[in-house]
Amino acid sequence: MAAADEGEGVEARPGVSPGSPYATAGAADTARDLEQGLRATVRGEVEFGTADRALVTMDASNYRRVPLGVVAPRDAEDVAATLAACRERGVPVVARGAGTSIAGQATGVGVVLDFTRHMNAVRALDPGSRTALVQPGVILDDLRGAAAPYGLTFGPDPSTHSRCTLGGMIGNNSCGSHSVAWGTTAENVHEIDVLTYDGDRAVLGPGGGGVPAPLRDGARTLVRDELARLRTGFPELPRRISGYALDELLPEKHEDWARAFTGSEGTLGVLTEATVRLVPVPAARALAVLGYADESAAAEAAAGLLPHRPLTVEGMANDLVGDAARAALPRGGAWLFVEVGGDDPAAARARAEEVCRAAAEGTTDHTVVTAPADQRALWRVREDASGTATRIPGGGEAWPGWEDCAVPPPRLGAYLRDFRKLLREHGLRGLPYGHFGDGCIHVRIDFDLVGAEGIRRFRSFSADLAGLVVEHGGSLSGEHGDGQARAELLPRMYGTEMVDLFHRFKDLWDPSGGLNPGILARPHRIDENLRFTPLPRRPVDVEFGYPHDGGDFSAAVRRCVGVAKCRNTTAGSNVMCPSFRATGEEQHSTRGRARLLHEMLAGEVVTDGWGSQEVREALDLCLSCKGCRSDCPVGVDMATYKAEFLHHHYADRRRPLAHHSMGRLPQWLRLVDATRTAPLLNAGARVAPLAALAKRLGGLTPERDIPPLPRRSFQRWWRAQPGRGMGEPGEPRVVLWPDTFTNYLSPEAGTAAVRVLREAGLRIAVPPRQVCCGLTYVSTGQLDLARTVMRRTLDRIAPALDAGLPVTVLEPPCAAALRTDLPELLHDDPRAERLAASVRTFAQTLEEYAPEWEPPCLDRPVAGQNHCHQHAVLGDAADRRLRRRAGLTGDLSAGCCGLAGNFGFEAGHYEVSAACAEDELLPAVRRALAGDPATELLADGYSCRTQLEQLGNLPAGYRPRHLAEVLAEGLGEGAAGES
Repeated sequence: MAAADEGEGVEARPGVSPGSPYATAGAADTARDLEQGLRATVRGEVEFGTADRALVTMDASNYRRVPLGVVAPRDAEDVAATLAACRERGVPVVARGAGTSIAGQATGVGVVLDFTRHMNAVRALDPGSRTALVQPGVILDDLRGAAAPYGLTFGPDPSTHSRCTLGGMIGNNSCGSHSVAWGTTAENVHEIDVLTYDGDRAVLGPGGGGVPAPLRDGARTLVRDELARLRTGFPELPRRISGYALDELLPEKHEDWARAFTGSEGTLGVLTEATVRLVPVPAARALAVLGYADESAAAEAAAGLLPHRPLTVEGMANDLVGDAARAALPRGGAWLFVEVGGDDPAAARARAEEVCRAAAEGTTDHTVVTAPADQRALWRVREDASGTATRIPGGGEAWPGWEDCAVPPPRLGAYLRDFRKLLREHGLRGLPYGHFGDGCIHVRIDFDLVGAEGIRRFRSFSADLAGLVVEHGGSLSGEHGDGQARAELLPRMYGTEMVDLFHRFKDLWDPSGGLNPGILARPHRIDENLRFTPLPRRPVDVEFGYPHDGGDFSAAVRRCVGVAKCRNTTAGSNVMCPSFRATGEEQHSTRGRARLLHEMLAGEVVTDGWGSQEVREALDLCLSCKGCRSDCPVGVDMATYKAEFLHHHYADRRRPLAHHSMGRLPQWLRLVDATRTAPLLNAGARVAPLAALAKRLGGLTPERDIPPLPRRSFQRWWRAQPGRGMGEPGEPRVVLWPDTFTNYLSPEAGTAAVRVLREAGLRIAVPPRQVCCGLTYVSTGQLDLARTVMRRTLDRIAPALDAGLPVTVLEPPCAAALRTDLPELLHDDPRAERLAASVRTFAQTLEEYAPEWEPPCLDRPVAGQNHCHQHAVLGDAADRRLRRRAGLTGDLSAGCCGLAGNFGFEAGHYEVSAACAEDELLPAVRRALAGDPATELLADGYSCRTQLEQLGNLPAGYRPRHLAEVLAEGLGEGAAGES
């Protein structure tokens, strides 16, 4: 590894975040004293460890601040106790929800209050009054789920609705796509219960009756003295989120303290409970998708659609839409998604068609989408934009900072033209999208936030853009708050006199300045505390090529911008992140692991580089499922990062026993096959003491059974077939890859595939010697061995590559390893790319090379597991089409089976492995078998089949099978072959 100077490498560098008030010799003493004080009075978790602090240094913004510790309060009493302990020692407090804030307000020094673990309940829901009493850590989708049976919902719905919290939404005055119809969070909050830094309780609502007298009287005096300024100094637009909403305390607005507090970003008080308003949900919805020539045309049209009372008017341009999604959209260079509601599907469709007719003159094309699944697919494209926008087409990283300015909707087209011009003048690029009906634009811009010149440009552009927004009558923040990203520039919007009123209002609430200092009031500069500052200045020495990040591991790690889709509590149609869903702990989310790797590279909090035990522990429960590679909006690939880390971590340390037993599994299985000792080993595995000893020596979990070994491998079976040898008579058309799992553990899948491929008219070649994708070596971080195995494999498969033959791989993780790990680890060998391009799954082979073949008609339902690597790397569209053609109806489970190769067999992983299986797979299988005992269980991955066999409690004689086995059986006599 490269030597580390200041700002380089990953070795230890002492100190805390620049600008921290605790960057002193007494910081450690303060932290110890505070921790002891908190442990004595707080019943929730008090965490001051390295990993605990590292996990919350950042939110979804460009900023990073290092706290002293984290407290997860159990109730309001814990919050009060935390405030008291911090107040006694002069330590700041920062309230944090899901950490998805984009302006930096969820980062901070001092103590971070994590409300997501305990204070996360819907305490009461009253359908009659259409209100709900919630704690600050409740996830928005959980509230919506609780309200749904009553035909109600919470109106504001930011794109992070599956993981953002109500406390965070109130802190930032979040909005979302439906604010056109249902308003901002401030417009949907009735009453808020808060604690001030000084320990006073305030119940905030209209009139201020529950506000402590000194605070109430001081605020009334401030308002009375500044009536004219407060009545004229705030722009009139639907998305004015910037600054404190002092105008809500005006007499004509009924002195609404809840609305004045909403959007204060944790700087005034700590929310402990809130009563929020709910709105009726339309019985049916339809989506009018309108195409336009460009984004300016779409923006200019948006305001004209508001008289049709849409639920939402969202806009995005061509550069944010992938090829697959673009095929589902009408012709155009930009689109408006206009959602409308109705009393029934016909009424909703009629309203959507009315919108299309009204907009027809300015559109390039339009369509109406009514099927709920199709609507959800289009909304996912929009919701993932906050992540996909971080990668500029043609290369380059893009960052928040000017994420959500808002202007009056009729001004949006003109503003966007001026905005694009300003980008060009500064030599910057960005991809605007957002809430066009509200005049609110999201954008990520390719700032260089590492180099000094880039940071100067960032600051200069920010000042110019603030002026441009004000010229158009807009607000610097239209949804996510000011935080550190924009608060310094509030005088450009409000003038210094109004901003001085903000400071005075803050002082009434928090005279000690203990709540979220440096945010909104008396803010840090926009170019301070940038999260990239402590990262290495040159690429560190690594093993993988990281082709999408210029070979730079730091760039790969900083892909994680913190939008936290990995914190979703249900998989839906995705895989990411099974370990988080099993444990609910941030360190076991993709984001949490990326944050720890970031801090490892920074070297300030995590100080021992590749030797970090904190990073190792967080990665230990990563299943290497690769789900994040496809499901993360920015393509974080934690499986690769884990392999990279393990390689370096164990370079000079003793490896776990499982790395030798499971990581080198291909070697042991080849030895067993060569010595014909499978029957002996199977007999030993049935003797409990011997099996227990073997598992202990191999570092395996005692809860698992050792799978039985077949008496001969697939390759031995193949060689024994008369006249076959290396290949079928004539020129072979496909190579059937004898992967380790098919070859040595489930040869019946291989023999079945031979039957089906031959029936489809394909001639087959099977490599006579062992070939291996290197998967088990990669997943355990034995990358030197992996490279050796991979190079040997390339040598042995070279004749097939030279002949241009497709390579059919039956085991999905092996196919995925050949597609991705092989070329990314052997980035210096052109043969690796050639082999990767040759790989086909079983279904892809049949579809591409035997398109006229008709599979047997099996006519039965299916359940089972779509392998997570197939989901993430290979895709399963061909499999779904093949199943339909064979009359196999139903869907396979998403998520991850939880066994994940070596993971579920390793000691210490059983509980998480079983929890992952119970997340999606096992409940789906139980439902399917209860509904129809004839359901066929499909799982192309050996791990998935093993997990089902060991944990599925299946009926006697019932086993999951590879699709090739099911099709072969349907062909009749001789289908299964001998194994």
